[in-house]
Amino acid sequence: MPHLGLGTEIIDQATYANSVRRFSEAKIALPKFSQLADPSTIPAEITAQLASVDPQSAHPLNLFRVHWFNERRGRERGSLPVHVVLPESLTGVKAKIVVLFGKPFPMITAHKVLAAYGCLAPRIVTGQFDPTRHRAVWPSTGNYCRGGVAISRIMQCRGVAVLPAGMSRERFAWLERWVTEPADIIRTPGTESNVKEIYDKCHELDADPSNIIFNQFAEFANYLVHYACTGRAGATVFEAMQKANPELRLRGFVSATGSAGTIAAGDYLKDKHGAAIVAAEALECPTMLANGFGEHNIQGIGDKHIPLIHNVMNTDYVVAISDRSTDALNALFNTNEGKRYLDGRRGVPAEIVQQLPHMGFSSICNILGAIKVAKYADMGPDDVIVTVATDGAELYATELEKCLARDFAGGFDEVSAGETFGQHMLGTGTDNMLELSLHDRRRIFDLGYYTWVEQQGVSFHDFVERRDQKFWRNLQHLIPAWDAMIDEFNAKTGA
Repeated sequence: MPHLGLGTEIIDQATYANSVRRFSEAKIALPKFSQLADPSTIPAEITAQLASVDPQSAHPLNLFRVHWFNERRGRERGSLPVHVVLPESLTGVKAKIVVLFGKPFPMITAHKVLAAYGCLAPRIVTGQFDPTRHRAVWPSTGNYCRGGVAISRIMQCRGVAVLPAGMSRERFAWLERWVTEPADIIRTPGTESNVKEIYDKCHELDADPSNIIFNQFAEFANYLVHYACTGRAGATVFEAMQKANPELRLRGFVSATGSAGTIAAGDYLKDKHGAAIVAAEALECPTMLANGFGEHNIQGIGDKHIPLIHNVMNTDYVVAISDRSTDALNALFNTNEGKRYLDGRRGVPAEIVQQLPHMGFSSICNILGAIKVAKYADMGPDDVIVTVATDGAELYATELEKCLARDFAGGFDEVSAGETFGQHMLGTGTDNMLELSLHDRRRIFDLGYYTWVEQQGVSFHDFVERRDQKFWRNLQHLIPAWDAMIDEFNAKTGA
């Protein structure tokens, strides 16, 4: 299925040759998937050169920073991914909730640049994308299109961001600084829930052969790069914790589904440590939970459809989180009054409070999902749940202003902080969640038929094949195959 990013042979020799020439002239080397999973294997000479490279620049060497092991400022490489273990004083549960931070990723300060690179690299080395003549189109509800535009800048080609007009102003401000031309930001109708409108625009753009669509919702490389890299990152943190306390058990991995790339890390953690896989979505749009629909403001998680690359039949729980909770907790975590309340009245350690602004809307959603599962499964202090903070609160500054004006017109004071903490953190319960039976998994899987077969033209065979776990296991051979092709490509460019 090369049209779904699963090719392992060169499709077009002329396109391949053009890419070799461009990458040779621009001195762009491609990192291997295995190097991003374990950056200690990146050659020492590249690591030495990175010391003088700004992580926020469109420098080719920053491709070798597209991994979870950057230290907080993104310049140096650490032995563990940057993370925090949330205490019971904040979460109200005894289980240890571990949050991996996406903020140290280069250029976009969010981990979706990993997905963008993962989708792009196989298309380069199989001769399916030509940076000298193609435009890279990145459909997204937030950070993925920013990652795609950043990588397109590195390749000196045009990257086109397609995203809903209702996303945060900060996302558009970043895009305006990075795109080659203003026309390369395409605003589709609606907000977070309007993924179909993104697909419609991409279908229109696909009629022009100079446009190549990198649809993260259907590119299996997105699944694979997170399985190999995000999964390993989570396992590395847990194994370090377990080394200090052998009694610990990895009980779950929580991720809002979004494009269903990040949740692939759950497959890795289930394979290696038996973790349950928890899919989170917005309560205002409970697609998996109840075949529902609607609009919400948990930006970056997408919905009203089931992504093609979501391994639904391996998912254990669905949890639904209200955007009222993520909006309110964003205020609690990012106002002086909220921080003082958490530190002074609730006894949350100051070093934890200082890190809360590293968590954006979907990050808060993930944490609340972890709390739900911890309560539902009656987890104790030896139980660990891993999740991710895709991005930080700086992408939602204008959204915070809207929330404060709408919900706290009298000002966000200590009383407001206490009410918010009690209702939206300690008050998180086991409602609006489902432990999935086989019947539930089949129902959710079948929902994808209407998007992918009827609307997007995926063959019935290719759609149904994904029910079997053999399909997902067989994908693993692609990573070493692509790594070998990356080695060959780099040898040809001399970069």
